[in-house]
Amino acid sequence: MKKKILVVEDNLILCDILERWLLKAGYEVMTAADEPSARGKIKKHETALVLTDVRLPEGDGISLLEWSVRQKQFIPFVVMTEYASIADAVRAVKLGAKDYLPKPVYEEQLLELLRGLLKPPVAVTRNKKLLERCSEASRETERIARRAALSDCAVMILGPNGSGKESVARTIHRCGRRKDGPFVAVNCGCVPKELAASEFFGHVKGAFTGADKDSEGYFGAARGGTLFLDEVGNMPLGMQALLLRVLQEKVYAPVGSRKEQEADVRIVSATNEDLERAIREGRFREDLYHRLAEFEVRQPSLVECPEDILPLADFFRRQYSEEMRLETDGFTEGAKISMLAYTWPGNVRELGNRVRRAVLLAESPLLSPKDLGLDASVCDTGDDRRTRLSDENDEKRRIVKALEDYSRNLSRVAEALGISRPTLYKKMDKYGLK
Repeated sequence: MKKKILVVEDNLILCDILERWLLKAGYEVMTAADEPSARGKIKKHETALVLTDVRLPEGDGISLLEWSVRQKQFIPFVVMTEYASIADAVRAVKLGAKDYLPKPVYEEQLLELLRGLLKPPVAVTRNKKLLERCSEASRETERIARRAALSDCAVMILGPNGSGKESVARTIHRCGRRKDGPFVAVNCGCVPKELAASEFFGHVKGAFTGADKDSEGYFGAARGGTLFLDEVGNMPLGMQALLLRVLQEKVYAPVGSRKEQEADVRIVSATNEDLERAIREGRFREDLYHRLAEFEVRQPSLVECPEDILPLADFFRRQYSEEMRLETDGFTEGAKISMLAYTWPGNVRELGNRVRRAVLLAESPLLSPKDLGLDASVCDTGDDRRTRLSDENDEKRRIVKALEDYSRNLSRVAEALGISRPTLYKKMDKYGLK
Protein backbone atom coordinates (compact mmCIF):
# COMPACT_ATOMS: atom_id res chain seq x y z
CA MET A 1 0.00 0.00 0.00
CA LYS A 2 1.36 3.42 -0.99
CA LYS A 3 2.24 5.92 1.74
CA LYS A 4 0.04 9.03 1.58
CA ILE A 5 1.84 12.37 1.99
CA LEU A 6 0.16 15.73 2.52
CA VAL A 7 1.99 18.70 0.94
CA VAL A 8 0.96 22.07 2.43
CA GLU A 9 2.36 24.85 0.21
CA ASP A 10 0.72 28.03 -1.11
CA ASN A 11 3.25 28.47 -3.94
CA LEU A 12 1.39 26.55 -6.66
CA ILE A 13 4.47 26.06 -8.84
CA LEU A 14 6.54 24.62 -5.99
CA CYS A 15 3.56 22.54 -4.84
CA ASP A 16 3.27 21.03 -8.33
CA ILE A 17 7.01 20.26 -8.42
CA LEU A 18 6.91 18.57 -5.01
CA GLU A 19 3.85 16.56 -6.03
CA ARG A 20 5.56 15.32 -9.22
CA TRP A 21 8.70 14.32 -7.29
CA LEU A 22 6.69 12.38 -4.73
CA LEU A 23 4.45 10.65 -7.27
CA LYS A 24 7.51 9.59 -9.28
CA ALA A 25 9.01 8.14 -6.06
CA GLY A 26 5.91 5.98 -5.53
CA TYR A 27 4.04 7.97 -2.87
CA GLU A 28 0.37 8.97 -2.92
CA VAL A 29 0.04 12.76 -2.63
CA MET A 30 -2.56 15.19 -1.29
CA THR A 31 -2.08 18.97 -1.44
CA ALA A 32 -3.38 21.96 0.52
CA ALA A 33 -2.62 25.67 0.23
CA ASP A 34 -3.44 26.78 3.78
CA GLU A 35 -3.82 25.47 7.32
CA PRO A 36 -7.65 25.03 7.37
CA SER A 37 -7.54 22.94 4.16
CA ALA A 38 -4.68 20.87 5.59
CA ARG A 39 -6.64 20.19 8.78
CA GLY A 40 -9.55 18.94 6.71
CA LYS A 41 -7.32 16.57 4.72
CA ILE A 42 -5.76 15.17 7.91
CA LYS A 43 -9.21 14.56 9.44
CA LYS A 44 -10.51 12.73 6.34
CA HIS A 45 -7.49 10.73 5.24
CA GLU A 46 -4.93 8.42 6.80
CA THR A 47 -1.77 10.51 6.40
CA ALA A 48 1.72 9.00 6.63
CA LEU A 49 3.60 12.34 6.68
CA VAL A 50 3.00 16.08 6.37
CA LEU A 51 5.41 18.23 4.35
CA THR A 52 4.51 21.83 5.13
CA ASP A 53 5.76 25.34 4.56
CA VAL A 54 6.14 27.49 7.70
CA ARG A 55 4.51 30.58 6.19
CA LEU A 56 0.96 30.05 4.89
CA PRO A 57 -1.74 32.57 3.85
CA GLU A 58 -4.03 31.29 6.63
CA GLY A 59 -2.19 30.01 9.71
CA ASP A 60 1.25 28.46 9.50
CA GLY A 61 3.00 25.09 9.45
CA ILE A 62 3.97 25.19 13.12
CA SER A 63 0.42 25.89 14.33
CA LEU A 64 -0.72 23.01 12.09
CA LEU A 65 1.81 20.78 13.88
CA GLU A 66 0.54 21.99 17.29
CA TRP A 67 -3.07 21.26 16.24
CA SER A 68 -2.10 17.78 15.05
CA VAL A 69 -0.53 16.98 18.44
CA ARG A 70 -3.61 18.27 20.31
CA GLN A 71 -5.79 16.04 18.12
CA LYS A 72 -3.56 13.07 18.99
CA GLN A 73 -2.74 12.75 15.29
CA PHE A 74 0.88 11.72 15.77
CA ILE A 75 1.94 12.22 12.16
CA PRO A 76 5.59 12.89 11.21
CA PHE A 77 6.03 16.52 10.11
CA VAL A 78 8.78 17.93 7.90
CA VAL A 79 8.83 21.74 7.92
CA MET A 80 10.09 23.85 4.98
CA THR A 81 10.96 27.54 4.97
CA GLU A 82 12.76 29.96 2.69
CA TYR A 83 13.63 32.16 5.64
CA ALA A 84 16.09 29.63 7.11
CA SER A 85 15.07 30.80 10.57
CA ILE A 86 16.89 28.98 13.35
CA ALA A 87 14.15 30.03 15.78
CA ASP A 88 11.48 28.38 13.61
CA ALA A 89 13.62 25.27 13.27
CA VAL A 90 14.16 24.91 17.01
CA ARG A 91 10.50 25.55 17.77
CA ALA A 92 9.31 23.02 15.18
CA VAL A 93 11.68 20.30 16.38
CA LYS A 94 10.74 20.88 20.03
CA LEU A 95 7.10 20.43 19.09
CA GLY A 96 7.86 17.12 17.42
CA ALA A 97 8.76 17.90 13.80
CA LYS A 98 10.98 15.15 12.42
CA ASP A 99 13.13 17.43 10.30
CA TYR A 100 13.55 20.89 8.84
CA LEU A 101 14.30 21.72 5.18
CA PRO A 102 15.48 25.19 4.07
CA LYS A 103 14.31 26.31 0.65
CA PRO A 104 15.16 25.74 -2.12
CA VAL A 105 14.30 22.08 -1.53
CA TYR A 106 16.22 19.57 -3.65
CA GLU A 107 14.60 16.37 -4.91
CA GLU A 108 17.37 13.98 -3.83
CA GLN A 109 17.63 15.55 -0.37
CA LEU A 110 13.86 15.40 0.16
CA LEU A 111 13.42 11.81 -1.04
CA GLU A 112 16.35 10.55 1.04
CA LEU A 113 14.81 12.17 4.12
CA LEU A 114 11.39 10.65 3.43
CA ARG A 115 12.84 7.20 2.84
CA GLY A 116 14.44 7.38 6.27
CA LEU A 117 11.23 8.54 7.98
CA LEU A 118 8.74 6.29 6.21
CA LYS A 119 10.79 3.15 5.57
CA PRO A 120 9.01 0.19 7.20
CA PRO A 121 11.07 -2.52 8.88
CA VAL A 122 12.09 -4.99 6.18
CA ALA A 123 13.76 -8.38 6.49
CA VAL A 124 17.20 -8.42 4.92
CA THR A 125 17.76 -10.75 1.98
CA ARG A 126 20.63 -13.13 2.58
CA ASN A 127 22.49 -12.08 -0.57
CA LYS A 128 22.40 -8.36 0.19
CA LYS A 129 25.66 -6.66 -0.73
CA LEU A 130 27.65 -5.25 2.18
CA LEU A 131 30.15 -2.42 2.09
CA GLU A 132 33.58 -3.47 0.92
CA ARG A 133 36.24 -2.29 3.39
CA CYS A 134 39.85 -3.39 3.50
CA SER A 135 41.71 -1.17 6.00
CA GLU A 136 43.31 -2.71 9.05
CA ALA A 137 40.97 -0.82 11.38
CA SER A 138 37.88 -1.96 9.48
CA ARG A 139 39.06 -5.55 9.34
CA GLU A 140 39.64 -5.50 13.09
CA THR A 141 36.07 -4.23 13.58
CA GLU A 142 34.74 -7.03 11.37
CA ARG A 143 36.82 -9.61 13.21
CA ILE A 144 35.37 -8.49 16.54
CA ALA A 145 31.84 -8.38 15.07
CA ARG A 146 32.19 -11.97 13.84
CA ARG A 147 33.31 -13.08 17.30
CA ALA A 148 30.35 -11.28 18.88
CA ALA A 149 28.04 -13.08 16.45
CA LEU A 150 28.93 -16.47 17.94
CA SER A 151 26.67 -15.86 20.95
CA ASP A 152 23.27 -14.20 21.38
CA CYS A 153 24.66 -11.47 23.63
CA ALA A 154 23.42 -7.91 23.14
CA VAL A 155 25.91 -5.88 21.10
CA MET A 156 26.39 -2.12 21.17
CA ILE A 157 28.06 -0.59 18.07
CA LEU A 158 29.75 2.76 18.70
CA GLY A 159 30.91 5.19 16.03
CA PRO A 160 30.27 8.58 14.42
CA ASN A 161 27.28 9.37 12.23
CA GLY A 162 27.42 7.87 8.76
CA SER A 163 30.33 5.54 9.52
CA GLY A 164 28.49 2.34 8.58
CA LYS A 165 27.28 0.99 11.92
CA GLU A 166 24.30 -0.74 10.28
CA SER A 167 26.73 -2.62 8.03
CA VAL A 168 28.44 -3.98 11.16
CA ALA A 169 25.04 -4.97 12.56
CA ARG A 170 24.28 -6.86 9.35
CA THR A 171 27.61 -8.66 9.62
CA ILE A 172 26.72 -9.78 13.16
CA HIS A 173 23.34 -11.02 11.93
CA ARG A 174 24.81 -12.76 8.88
CA CYS A 175 27.43 -14.60 10.93
CA GLY A 176 25.17 -15.63 13.83
CA ARG A 177 22.86 -18.56 14.41
CA ARG A 178 19.84 -16.36 13.56
CA LYS A 179 21.08 -15.62 10.02
CA ASP A 180 18.04 -17.31 8.43
CA GLY A 181 15.66 -15.10 10.42
CA PRO A 182 14.67 -11.50 9.62
CA PHE A 183 16.85 -8.45 10.24
CA VAL A 184 14.71 -5.48 11.28
CA ALA A 185 16.28 -2.02 11.55
CA VAL A 186 14.59 0.69 13.65
CA ASN A 187 15.68 4.32 13.86
CA CYS A 188 14.84 5.06 17.50
CA GLY A 189 15.01 8.80 16.88
CA CYS A 190 12.10 8.60 14.42
CA VAL A 191 9.63 6.72 16.64
CA PRO A 192 7.05 9.11 18.21
CA LYS A 193 7.22 8.68 21.98
CA GLU A 194 3.41 8.57 22.20
CA LEU A 195 3.33 5.52 19.90
CA ALA A 196 6.58 3.88 20.95
CA ALA A 197 5.00 0.96 22.85
CA SER A 198 2.73 0.15 19.90
CA GLU A 199 5.57 0.49 17.38
CA PHE A 200 7.86 -1.84 19.32
CA PHE A 201 5.45 -4.37 20.80
CA GLY A 202 2.47 -4.12 18.46
CA HIS A 203 -1.18 -3.68 19.39
CA VAL A 204 -4.53 -5.43 19.06
CA LYS A 205 -7.45 -4.09 17.08
CA GLY A 206 -9.35 -1.44 19.04
CA ALA A 207 -6.52 -0.81 21.53
CA PHE A 208 -6.71 2.93 20.80
CA THR A 209 -8.27 5.33 18.30
CA GLY A 210 -7.02 4.45 14.84
CA ALA A 211 -6.04 0.86 15.73
CA ASP A 212 -8.31 -0.69 13.09
CA LYS A 213 -6.31 -3.94 12.87
CA ASP A 214 -3.75 -5.98 14.80
CA SER A 215 -0.10 -4.99 14.46
CA GLU A 216 2.86 -7.20 15.40
CA GLY A 217 5.35 -4.36 16.02
CA TYR A 218 9.12 -4.48 15.59
CA PHE A 219 9.62 -7.32 18.09
CA GLY A 220 7.10 -9.46 16.26
CA ALA A 221 8.55 -8.61 12.83
CA ALA A 222 12.05 -9.58 14.04
CA ARG A 223 10.97 -12.84 15.72
CA GLY A 224 13.67 -15.48 15.26
CA GLY A 225 16.11 -12.90 13.92
CA THR A 226 17.84 -9.65 14.83
CA LEU A 227 16.34 -6.34 15.97
CA PHE A 228 18.72 -3.47 15.22
CA LEU A 229 18.10 -0.36 17.36
CA ASP A 230 19.83 2.49 15.54
CA GLU A 231 20.35 5.83 17.32
CA VAL A 232 19.38 4.13 20.58
CA GLY A 233 20.67 7.15 22.51
CA ASN A 234 17.64 9.10 21.22
CA MET A 235 15.12 6.69 22.73
CA PRO A 236 12.68 8.44 25.14
CA LEU A 237 13.12 7.57 28.82
CA GLY A 238 9.64 6.03 29.06
CA MET A 239 10.43 3.66 26.23
CA GLN A 240 13.78 2.85 27.83
CA ALA A 241 11.95 1.57 30.91
CA LEU A 242 9.66 -0.63 28.80
CA LEU A 243 12.58 -2.02 26.78
CA LEU A 244 14.55 -2.78 29.94
CA ARG A 245 11.70 -4.88 31.31
CA VAL A 246 11.45 -6.86 28.06
CA LEU A 247 15.19 -7.51 28.05
CA GLN A 248 15.01 -8.70 31.65
CA GLU A 249 11.85 -10.83 31.41
CA LYS A 250 12.21 -11.94 27.74
CA VAL A 251 8.46 -11.42 27.24
CA TYR A 252 6.18 -8.55 26.18
CA ALA A 253 2.49 -7.89 25.65
CA PRO A 254 1.04 -5.97 22.68
CA VAL A 255 -0.81 -2.76 23.59
CA GLY A 256 -4.37 -3.63 24.53
CA SER A 257 -3.62 -7.30 25.22
CA ARG A 258 -2.80 -9.22 28.40
CA LYS A 259 -1.39 -12.17 26.49
CA GLU A 260 2.40 -12.17 26.74
CA GLN A 261 4.62 -13.19 23.86
CA GLU A 262 8.21 -14.41 23.90
CA ALA A 263 10.78 -11.79 22.90
CA ASP A 264 12.61 -14.16 20.58
CA VAL A 265 15.05 -11.63 19.09
CA ARG A 266 18.72 -10.83 19.24
CA ILE A 267 19.29 -7.16 20.10
CA VAL A 268 22.00 -5.14 18.35
CA SER A 269 22.06 -1.40 19.00
CA ALA A 270 24.11 1.53 17.74
CA THR A 271 24.78 5.11 18.76
CA ASN A 272 27.08 8.03 18.08
CA GLU A 273 26.16 9.49 21.49
CA ASP A 274 28.45 9.56 24.50
CA LEU A 275 26.13 7.37 26.59
CA GLU A 276 28.24 7.72 29.74
CA ARG A 277 27.63 11.45 29.57
CA ALA A 278 23.94 10.87 28.79
CA ILE A 279 23.72 8.67 31.90
CA ARG A 280 25.30 11.38 34.05
CA GLU A 281 22.83 13.92 32.64
CA GLY A 282 19.86 11.63 33.29
CA ARG A 283 18.99 11.15 29.60
CA PHE A 284 19.80 7.44 29.45
CA ARG A 285 19.26 4.66 31.97
CA GLU A 286 22.45 3.07 33.26
CA ASP A 287 20.78 -0.31 33.81
CA LEU A 288 19.56 -0.35 30.20
CA TYR A 289 23.03 0.59 28.96
CA HIS A 290 24.53 -2.46 30.68
CA ARG A 291 21.82 -4.67 29.19
CA LEU A 292 22.45 -3.38 25.67
CA ALA A 293 26.24 -3.26 25.88
CA GLU A 294 27.11 -6.80 26.94
CA PHE A 295 29.60 -6.61 24.09
CA GLU A 296 30.87 -3.40 22.43
CA VAL A 297 32.13 -2.96 18.88
CA ARG A 298 33.58 0.32 17.60
CA GLN A 299 33.20 1.38 13.98
CA PRO A 300 35.98 3.82 13.00
CA SER A 301 35.35 7.03 11.09
CA LEU A 302 36.31 7.12 7.43
CA VAL A 303 39.20 9.51 8.03
CA GLU A 304 40.73 6.85 10.29
CA CYS A 305 40.61 4.37 7.40
CA PRO A 306 42.09 6.11 4.32
CA GLU A 307 42.68 2.73 2.65
CA ASP A 308 38.90 2.25 2.51
CA ILE A 309 38.06 5.45 0.62
CA LEU A 310 38.78 4.41 -2.97
CA PRO A 311 37.39 0.84 -2.72
CA LEU A 312 34.21 2.19 -1.11
CA ALA A 313 33.89 4.91 -3.75
CA ASP A 314 34.17 2.29 -6.49
CA PHE A 315 31.65 0.07 -4.69
CA PHE A 316 29.15 2.93 -4.66
CA ARG A 317 29.95 3.87 -8.28
CA ARG A 318 29.16 0.36 -9.51
CA GLN A 319 26.03 0.14 -7.35
CA TYR A 320 24.55 3.48 -8.46
CA SER A 321 25.56 3.02 -12.09
CA GLU A 322 23.63 -0.24 -12.09
CA GLU A 323 20.61 1.28 -10.32
CA MET A 324 20.43 4.30 -12.65
CA ARG A 325 21.43 2.33 -15.76
CA LEU A 326 24.24 4.79 -16.49
CA GLU A 327 27.66 3.72 -17.75
CA THR A 328 30.72 4.82 -15.76
CA ASP A 329 34.28 3.53 -15.96
CA GLY A 330 35.82 4.84 -12.75
CA PHE A 331 37.41 8.02 -11.38
CA THR A 332 40.01 10.39 -12.75
CA GLU A 333 43.35 10.56 -10.93
CA GLY A 334 42.35 14.03 -9.78
CA ALA A 335 39.14 12.67 -8.29
CA LYS A 336 41.06 9.96 -6.44
CA ILE A 337 43.51 12.48 -4.97
CA SER A 338 40.66 14.82 -4.00
CA MET A 339 38.80 12.00 -2.24
CA LEU A 340 41.93 10.99 -0.33
CA ALA A 341 42.62 14.59 0.67
CA TYR A 342 39.09 15.30 1.91
CA THR A 343 38.31 14.72 5.61
CA TRP A 344 34.80 13.22 5.12
CA PRO A 345 32.94 14.70 8.12
CA GLY A 346 29.84 12.77 7.00
CA ASN A 347 31.84 9.53 6.76
CA VAL A 348 30.69 6.66 4.51
CA ARG A 349 27.20 8.13 4.11
CA GLU A 350 28.63 11.34 2.68
CA LEU A 351 30.94 9.40 0.36
CA GLY A 352 27.98 7.41 -0.97
CA ASN A 353 25.89 10.56 -1.48
CA ARG A 354 28.67 12.34 -3.36
CA VAL A 355 29.31 9.35 -5.61
CA ARG A 356 25.58 8.98 -6.37
CA ARG A 357 25.43 12.67 -7.33
CA ALA A 358 28.53 12.26 -9.50
CA VAL A 359 27.11 9.23 -11.34
CA LEU A 360 23.93 11.18 -12.06
CA LEU A 361 25.60 14.41 -13.21
CA ALA A 362 28.81 13.23 -14.89
CA GLU A 363 29.23 14.03 -18.60
CA SER A 364 32.16 11.63 -18.95
CA PRO A 365 32.52 7.94 -18.04
CA LEU A 366 35.35 8.95 -15.67
CA LEU A 367 34.07 10.86 -12.63
CA SER A 368 35.95 14.08 -11.83
CA PRO A 369 36.44 16.17 -8.66
CA LYS A 370 33.83 18.59 -10.03
CA ASP A 371 31.29 15.76 -10.39
CA LEU A 372 31.97 14.83 -6.75
CA GLY A 373 31.72 18.42 -5.57
CA LEU A 374 35.29 18.29 -4.21
CA ASP A 375 38.21 20.71 -4.41
CA ALA A 376 40.39 20.02 -7.45
CA SER A 377 43.19 22.43 -6.39
CA VAL A 378 45.16 19.67 -4.66
CA CYS A 379 45.55 18.05 -8.09
CA ASP A 380 46.60 21.25 -9.89
CA THR A 381 49.50 21.87 -7.49
CA GLY A 382 50.67 18.29 -7.67
CA ASP A 383 50.14 18.08 -3.90
CA ASP A 384 49.26 14.44 -3.36
CA ARG A 385 47.87 14.69 0.16
CA ARG A 386 47.29 11.00 0.56
CA THR A 387 50.21 10.85 2.98
CA ARG A 388 48.57 13.53 5.15
CA LEU A 389 45.98 11.10 6.43
CA SER A 390 48.54 8.68 7.81
CA ASP A 391 51.31 11.08 8.80
CA GLU A 392 51.68 10.85 12.59
CA ASN A 393 53.35 14.24 13.01
CA ASP A 394 50.49 15.97 11.22
CA GLU A 395 47.93 13.98 13.20
CA LYS A 396 49.54 14.98 16.49
CA ARG A 397 49.69 18.62 15.38
CA ARG A 398 45.99 18.62 14.47
CA ILE A 399 45.02 17.05 17.80
CA VAL A 400 47.10 19.59 19.76
CA LYS A 401 45.54 22.47 17.82
CA ALA A 402 42.01 21.14 18.37
CA LEU A 403 42.70 20.75 22.11
CA GLU A 404 43.78 24.39 22.21
CA ASP A 405 40.91 25.66 20.03
CA TYR A 406 38.24 23.93 22.14
CA SER A 407 39.87 24.43 25.57
CA ARG A 408 40.30 20.67 26.00
CA ASN A 409 36.56 20.02 25.74
CA LEU A 410 37.06 16.45 24.55
CA SER A 411 33.59 15.99 23.10
CA ARG A 412 34.02 19.04 20.86
CA VAL A 413 37.61 18.09 20.03
CA ALA A 414 36.54 14.60 18.91
CA GLU A 415 33.69 16.04 16.84
CA ALA A 416 36.01 18.57 15.16
CA LEU A 417 38.51 15.84 14.28
CA GLY A 418 35.80 13.48 13.02
CA ILE A 419 36.64 10.69 15.47
CA SER A 420 34.98 9.17 18.51
CA ARG A 421 35.95 10.06 22.08
CA PRO A 422 37.44 6.59 22.78
CA THR A 423 39.64 7.02 19.68
CA LEU A 424 40.67 10.48 20.86
CA TYR A 425 41.67 9.04 24.26
CA LYS A 426 43.83 6.40 22.57
CA LYS A 427 45.52 8.93 20.32
CA MET A 428 46.19 11.29 23.24
CA ASP A 429 47.81 8.37 25.09
CA LYS A 430 49.80 7.51 21.99
CA TYR A 431 51.20 11.05 21.63
CA GLY A 432 51.57 11.73 25.38
CA LEU A 433 48.95 14.49 25.38
CA LYS A 434 47.17 13.58 28.63
